[in-house]
This record gives sequence, structure tokens and C-alpha cells, in this order.
Amino acid sequence: MIGSAPDSWGVWFADDPLQTPWERFLDEVAAAGYTRIELGPYGYLPTDPSRLRDELDRRGLTMTAGTIFEHLHRADSWDSTWKDVSAAASLTAAMGAEHLVVIPDFWRDPQTGEVIEDARLTDEQWPAYAALMNRLARRIREEFGLRIQFHPHADTHVDTHENVERFLHETDPGLVNLCLDTGHIAYCGGDSLKLIRDHPDRIGYVHLKQVDPGIVADVHEKGIGFGEAVRMGAMCEPPNGVPEMPPILNALAELDAEIFAIVEQDMYPCPADQPLPIATRTLGYLQSCGPLR
Repeated sequence: MIGSAPDSWGVWFADDPLQTPWERFLDEVAAAGYTRIELGPYGYLPTDPSRLRDELDRRGLTMTAGTIFEHLHRADSWDSTWKDVSAAASLTAAMGAEHLVVIPDFWRDPQTGEVIEDARLTDEQWPAYAALMNRLARRIREEFGLRIQFHPHADTHVDTHENVERFLHETDPGLVNLCLDTGHIAYCGGDSLKLIRDHPDRIGYVHLKQVDPGIVADVHEKGIGFGEAVRMGAMCEPPNGVPEMPPILNALAELDAEIFAIVEQDMYPCPADQPLPIATRTLGYLQSCGPLR
């Protein structure tokens, strides 16, 4: 089942004058032909459940998942992480969604490119981080009835294929699944198709995205941060990049699960009139590739 997200309209923050206003996003995502969306940054869409439900209902939209960052790899981080995650989870559950997409925080500032901490976790940090992620997933399920879908991301500690594999090994498969973002996996040199085939029971949610391999190669060669890479066009409109979508869609269709697939194309910031045509074309392209609803 396919949907879209505020990210495809250039939205990275709860409030930013460079971003598409939330009313326009909702109007345009419906106009593009989507019926399902993600919450996006908490505070971007209305946080009052009744108002948000009304806004979605009158546009024929439903919510598939909330999205929120966590920083549990840092010392004394539980309380601050729980404050942010539980707020997003509460609103997500109120919208009738079943998933919470949780994204690790950055080791490099996404706007300035400044390195703000070590890029790798130590062998001691990995199990401690995984234990806290299991704890978070268990509490989110018990209190809100949501499943955590963990989103590997560029410029975070869970980025490369190797680190995604380690994360899966360290975490409890009964509690934590993957939000497989095909763009971020490709950006970091990984193989989404191999992850689907090797870990079919851990794929709980998907972000469909492509990257421009030439730009990504240049980014890695020059040590450019993810935010600048996006401004350079690293994330591109399908079918102009990698990975190829038909094999991934076919592999997902073969899984014994009902999985939401959300179209994303990072392009913060972007001209106001850019997202709608891209979102419309992308939906049409993906529908031509395989079994989507």
C-alpha cells in the first residue's frame, strides 16, 4: 500500500519559512493521487488530534505512521528521547496508524555538515544502544499499541549495510523491525534487495527513494554532509537513479506481510511548485512497475 510524506514536499522541520505550508502539502498530496501519508516532523501538521483528523478526512487521507528522531546512543538520553517519541506516538495512535518510524540522530549536522560526534559506535556502545531501542519499542507498544520501524539514515550510526546488519543482530526481532529506506541504503553503499531477501521477517515498512549515483560518488569522495548532498540533488526522481524499483517492488510483494510503502524524495529546501509534479509522476511510475495499491 503506497503513500507519500511531507519529506517529498521539502519538509524537514516542524516550522521553517523555506518549507511548504502544511495546508498546501495536504491539498497537493491528495491532488497527486495519494490517500495515505506520514506524520512528518512532529509539530508540522496540527498536533490536536481532532483538528488533524478533520483535516485528513476532508481530503480523503489516512495516516500510516508517525516519524521521530531518537538519540539513545548518547549518555543519559532516555528521558529526552521518551519525551519526543511519546508525543509523536500519542498523536500517531490517535490517527489510527499502527507504526512509528524512528530515526537515529546525526553524527554530522545535517545543515552545516559539521562533525558533532564520532561517526562510529564502539563495541561497548552497540549492545547498550540496542537494549535501549528494545526498551523503547516495548514501551511504545505497551502504551500506544504501535510498532517501531527503525529507519537507517545517512550520517547516522546505522547507515551502511554492515551497520544495518549489526543493528538487526543486536535488537530483538519481536520488538524492532526496519523501515527500509531504499535511498538511504543506496546512498550508504548498501543493497536493499539483499536486506529484503536476507531478513524478510524484519522488513516492516518501506520508504521508496532513489539516489543519483554520480552525485553520491562525488559527495563521498569530497566528504560532503547529507544536507548539502540533498541540495546538490543526491536524491532524485524515479526512475532516474538507483536502486531499480521493479525488483524491489517484486521482492516486497513476495513477502508474507502487508507493508506500507511511502514515496520520499529529500529536497530541502525546494521551490514551492516543484513537489506536486514530481509526486504525481512518481506515483504513476511506481504504479506501472508492480503490484501497488
